[in-house]
Amino acid sequence: MNVLREYIADESVDLVYLDPPFNSNASYNVLFREKTGEESPAQIQAFTDTWQWTQESERIYEQEIILNPRTPSNVKEMMSSFRRFIGSNAMMAYLVMMAPRLVELHRVLKPTGSIYLHCDPTASHYLKILLDSVFGKECFRNEITWKRTTIHRDARRLGRVHDSILFYSKGLRFTWNTIFKKHNSAYVESHYTQKDLDGRRYRLDNATAAGQGPGRTFFGEVLEPPPGTHWRWSQGNIDNLIEEGRIVLTSRGRPTYKRYLDEMKGTPIADDWNDIPPINSQAKERLGYPTQKPQALLERIIRASSNPGDVVLDPFCGCGTAVAAAEKLKRRWIGIDVTYLAVALMKNRIKTAFDLSRGKDYLVVGEPADVGSARALAEQDRYQFQFWAMSLLEASPREQSRRGADRGIDGIVYFIDGPRRSPRKAIVQVKSGRVSSPLIRDLKGTVQREQAALGLFITLEEPTSAMRTEAVSAGFYHSDVWQRDYPKIQLRTIAELLEGNTFELPPHPSMYQAAQRVRRAEGRQGRMGETV
Repeated sequence: MNVLREYIADESVDLVYLDPPFNSNASYNVLFREKTGEESPAQIQAFTDTWQWTQESERIYEQEIILNPRTPSNVKEMMSSFRRFIGSNAMMAYLVMMAPRLVELHRVLKPTGSIYLHCDPTASHYLKILLDSVFGKECFRNEITWKRTTIHRDARRLGRVHDSILFYSKGLRFTWNTIFKKHNSAYVESHYTQKDLDGRRYRLDNATAAGQGPGRTFFGEVLEPPPGTHWRWSQGNIDNLIEEGRIVLTSRGRPTYKRYLDEMKGTPIADDWNDIPPINSQAKERLGYPTQKPQALLERIIRASSNPGDVVLDPFCGCGTAVAAAEKLKRRWIGIDVTYLAVALMKNRIKTAFDLSRGKDYLVVGEPADVGSARALAEQDRYQFQFWAMSLLEASPREQSRRGADRGIDGIVYFIDGPRRSPRKAIVQVKSGRVSSPLIRDLKGTVQREQAALGLFITLEEPTSAMRTEAVSAGFYHSDVWQRDYPKIQLRTIAELLEGNTFELPPHPSMYQAAQRVRRAEGRQGRMGETV
């Protein structure tokens, strides 16, 4: 909410897509996929999708909605009606969270903009009424159903296999690009039944349209259109089509038009999207985020309701699928999320997919930029501090829960090394409080127990000289690939990481492949020199 209000100007966004937490009473966990391709056995609780009516719900209802002069009167009336009808319960708490956000999203949309709200049948009917009150019922465009899973049995009811995507425009004139999908084989076989000598499929289409018109000359004979219709083309265009062989007379002598399959864009998509499969356990794009949607789904929405250069906003962007789709389709984008875990996933995703660099191609707002803001984050929430700190070196978080034991492992960094180029790992620990040498001894023990190559220690406070001595005593890890030694236990402060003084790690496998190519080229040049 604060980011929307403070950083995003009125009528500056062309398209909003949001996939907010559903009111499903489910706690979602993130299952991480390691860089080796294997899945991590540990999970992180990303968010709890559970709602309760609390004092905070009451405060938001009164201050942010009913008493807020910026809230439209019809939204206030609708929320009051919901309160009387639903009562003070979990569903009402969910709607209270959504209402002020939808009002802000209406504010930032351009007059020609659109919004797509992704939800499930648990609350879609309430959200549709709420959207009617914010955007106006006349701006409702579609309720899109997306088949998110295969058919399965639910106890004493039909299987729930679809999500809803509520599509509204801000005004009656809005950006729209019709999306086509390929004709299926059954449609082609039943409709495009004829072929030219060169094998091109075609069907014969009606040559008339509604509205009375004059007769035209076909093959030297003037033909009158049927009553209430007119020929689709002028006489000049008819002559050209006949010359091209596109006009065919039926057995009754009526003109028809050859419509070729390879000239057709396909079938315009409707509001039933069952052709985009969900992300399964084997999908390459799967990041392990619990509510991750397929990128093809977001690409379809972005293509339909924006143009290259437009601004796409996702205020609940999670692992950044909308951001990735927008970047691929050459749109500008804004992603918002409340957890540093999600922000870290987003940064790593766009960096990997598009080779974007922070500060040059995009800007992260709200992350600690110096030691003072890092300390403030640690005091506010040490777990969010931990997620943020590990994002500085793209480590995968390994904590199971806020109350679960971490076994001395806050994160893992993988790299490829050894004669068989096997995956090796570095253990990451993050500390935001006082530190001392026993912590380094514990890290050494964890590295040994986990058969890890390295131990990386991140600290907000300056390490003591005894800690540095303890780290040096661990010796070195020797890389067979790079033929060099790396300190087995390494210490870095937050200040050092922010200044770019990162850990010493074997380079990415792609660097190894590039180095091999250079060595082979140098070897060839050397042999040529000896021969000469």
